[in-house]
Amino acid sequence: MKIALTYTGSEAKHQNYLNWLGIDPDIQIETLYANGGDPAGKMDECDALVLSGGIDVQPSLYNNTQTDYPFRPAHFDVKRDKLEMSVLKAALENKKSVLAMCRGLQLLNVFFGGGLIQGLGELNHIHKAIVDAGGQQFDKAHAVHLTKDTLLAGLHPSPRGIVNSAHHQGIASIASSLIGNCIADDGTVEGLEWKEPKGKPFLLAVQWHPERMFQFGLEESPLSGGIRNSFLHAIRQSLALS
Repeated sequence: MKIALTYTGSEAKHQNYLNWLGIDPDIQIETLYANGGDPAGKMDECDALVLSGGIDVQPSLYNNTQTDYPFRPAHFDVKRDKLEMSVLKAALENKKSVLAMCRGLQLLNVFFGGGLIQGLGELNHIHKAIVDAGGQQFDKAHAVHLTKDTLLAGLHPSPRGIVNSAHHQGIASIASSLIGNCIADDGTVEGLEWKEPKGKPFLLAVQWHPERMFQFGLEESPLSGGIRNSFLHAIRQSLALS
């Protein structure tokens, strides 16, 4: 099994994804870099795609001309946006499983025509990471309500769970082909999946960081380990049918 993983922009954060995904010896991870040659061609060699977290998606991709807003990056990573749009298109066209986290969820929604909230404003006290005087980042934790009869809800024994967060943007409008599968107490959309999943590959996106929930002792919770295991199971099923 070979999984394509887009590079998050930080070696330490990228290692969290490698540790979280590579739990079995048969799993290979192919890191996709923005300057890494032919990304769509590399997807041909992989069985699934993970869109990682990172800096904001450039506003022009969701038809927003406002580029000056609180906590915006000093520079948008246009090459990364192009890479991820390309590999996501290739993965979906070839019916390969897709898992997206944080920025990945936002890019997925934009890919399908949805919109983003550029700044959560007062809601940042729940969602945005804490950064100490030394520049070290600490995730926050909060509850989410799972939407009944969704893929995500099927992974969790109750309609409410605890997740981490480190983001300052969110979903403004959900793309027409997707549905929200969970929301935070403040109404922020925290997850997306297919509205009509029949005949389509595995697709799950969450606003939190399941690969970092070990920081709260929740690495094997249904909303971390359960998501990973469901994703890997879907890949194995697809390979068995091919």
